[in-house]
Amino acid sequence: MQLGADHVLVRVPATSANLGPGFDAMGLALALHDELEVELLASDEVVVEVEGEGAGEVPSGEDHLVVRALRHTLDLAGAPRTGLRLRCLNRIPHGRGLGSSAAAVVAGVVAARALLADPHVLDATAVLRIATEFEGHPDNAAPAIRGGATLAWRSADGARAVDLDVDDRIEATVLVPDVRLATSRARGVLPAEVPHADAAFTAGRAGLLVEALARRPELLLDATEDRLHQDYRAGVMAGSAELVRAVRAEGLAATISGAGPTVLVLTAGEGTGRLDAVLADLVDDVAGWRALRPGVDTDGAVARRVTEAPPGRGGAGGVGPARGPR
Repeated sequence: MQLGADHVLVRVPATSANLGPGFDAMGLALALHDELEVELLASDEVVVEVEGEGAGEVPSGEDHLVVRALRHTLDLAGAPRTGLRLRCLNRIPHGRGLGSSAAAVVAGVVAARALLADPHVLDATAVLRIATEFEGHPDNAAPAIRGGATLAWRSADGARAVDLDVDDRIEATVLVPDVRLATSRARGVLPAEVPHADAAFTAGRAGLLVEALARRPELLLDATEDRLHQDYRAGVMAGSAELVRAVRAEGLAATISGAGPTVLVLTAGEGTGRLDAVLADLVDDVAGWRALRPGVDTDGAVARRVTEAPPGRGGAGGVGPARGPR
């Protein structure tokens, strides 16, 4: 496959996975974005510049997650290897359960897709499949690619996802602590087996969550109940678990975002105003928490070509959202 561009811009959203009972399956894209610029170089050099989250911490060469995902995708497409310059403006907090690693992987895959002479050889399903190879499960990658809320699963054909409707009245607030938590540690405390009653309870709540998101936001408190993962993880994120309990005691739908320790609160109508009053008592800067209200991202990952590749590498064309039509 020839290259059709040598300079692309990418924007990819943060995501909140699980949404309570939708463990490893449901996710929501948030309008908090990482922005990246990729330029191909004639040399073999790899230059990575990072501003914002992760600056001075993440790898600055071939080991950078965006570079690895981009290289892998171009290799799969049979595109030639070149040097590259990657500039990252990171706004998604790292190690907080907001899908920062999924965003990096998706950014790399989408950037590679935009660089190809024919981006359409990689449709939304292929982009999700490749991203899931890096992530291990598609619950964050799917909303990062498609935007909005998604339900993702793995089949014999690879990762798949469908869009879930989200009522326009629903607002998403994330309560982000200063402390980080490795996903591996949060997963390490989960039991190999759970009681049948807890599994049945959570499956019912996951079904209810689809209805609550789409048409009945007044059901969000009940619909976000879970017995599969959050209680088991409370010991490694005690502050977050206590905050979830306190907010839910006020009648508001709070859950752990992904593997934590960020807390996601979904509200609608007067619930949003009530949340402000609750947070005034529970969360402040001194306690090491930030309250952000980014809104729901409906575009997913988007790539834009800046310049075409030199003659002989193939023609260029417009590249839109990676998700395809909703």
